[in-house]
Amino acid sequence: MSSNGPSRPQLTPVQKRNRRLAAICGMTFIGMVGAAYAAVPIYKAFCQVTGFDGATRRAAAAPDKVLGKTLLIRFDANVRDLPWDFVAEQTAQTVKIGETKVALFKVTNHSDKPVTGRAVFNVVPEQAGPYFQKLSCFCFSDQTIPAHTTVEMPVLYFVDPKYAEDFETRGKPEVTLSYTFYRAVDSVAPKQAATTSVQPVARRAG
Repeated sequence: MSSNGPSRPQLTPVQKRNRRLAAICGMTFIGMVGAAYAAVPIYKAFCQVTGFDGATRRAAAAPDKVLGKTLLIRFDANVRDLPWDFVAEQTAQTVKIGETKVALFKVTNHSDKPVTGRAVFNVVPEQAGPYFQKLSCFCFSDQTIPAHTTVEMPVLYFVDPKYAEDFETRGKPEVTLSYTFYRAVDSVAPKQAATTSVQPVARRAG
């Protein structure tokens, strides 16, 4: 008597084709998921460089003219999953288009150890994104706040004079700059462009 077990039935051509199709679909799905995760930082970087989707832009120098027209700039500060208080020290500023201004934000770390965060930013209305530019900002790199310490963080910014020429923005008298701090997922900070230096100032909380 043969000791061999029952042999597997031969797959039909249709079954073989279906198995190949299922394998291809599975690999495609995995690739799409990986691409979606990779697209998030790429999309953020693209937005911050181009101003797309309301992201503000870095600037190498201030504009060479200041217009008489003014805008009301409002400030918004938020945190996600961090033991921090994060506030704007001014709720709003009135600025001339093309004028360089400093806005101050304050972060307090209430935990017993240093915590590193990264600020994500955008502007509303989103059409203002290409024209709201920053010379210096804490959002250009990760920020590590020592335990029980308050840090004052300035932003040096201006609104490009072209704001007053664009039909999508020239009739909009208010712009809101919004920041949200998230816990940093890595310790590698992006290279900061050469800008006017405005450094955070730290002091012990309480």
